[in-house]
Amino acid sequence: MRAHADPSILAAVDNLAEVQLLLRDSSDGENPTAEALRDLLGRVERIAVVGLSRSPEKPARRVPSYLAAKGYEIVPINPQAERMLGQPAYARLADVPGPVDMVLVFRPSAEAGAVVSEAAARPERPAIWLQEGIRADAEISAARAAGITAVQDLCSYKVHRALHTS
Repeated sequence: MRAHADPSILAAVDNLAEVQLLLRDSSDGENPTAEALRDLLGRVERIAVVGLSRSPEKPARRVPSYLAAKGYEIVPINPQAERMLGQPAYARLADVPGPVDMVLVFRPSAEAGAVVSEAAARPERPAIWLQEGIRADAEISAARAAGITAVQDLCSYKVHRALHTS
């Protein structure tokens, strides 16, 4: 007689398969694996969001709001704001006191490379995640070569949702 698989294990496999589909649709075939993304989102606590929008209808506001609701500490980076999502906002990533676990970038590709370089230079070496549609190939390659987890052209909201729904 065949033993039945634990439903939670089957759901976890399905969730990883959904993330693998998201990875396939990304334009960067060098992004971390579904398992690595699951592990990353499981260990991250403090996320600096470069380009967090003041406009509630924009993804650059909705995605960080979702992540905050899921328990992540969001550190807003927006030179046009003093406070966002109940937290002090900083003009630049370099202004953020203390370590961050991940830098989530909502800036155009033309500006993203400088943010990637700045994030990679931080002493705590945070993971770097460029949202869907954003690429900085040279800087992401350099960060990866330095051993930093770096993601580009992938939506953190979609990945988190895929991992946490069954």
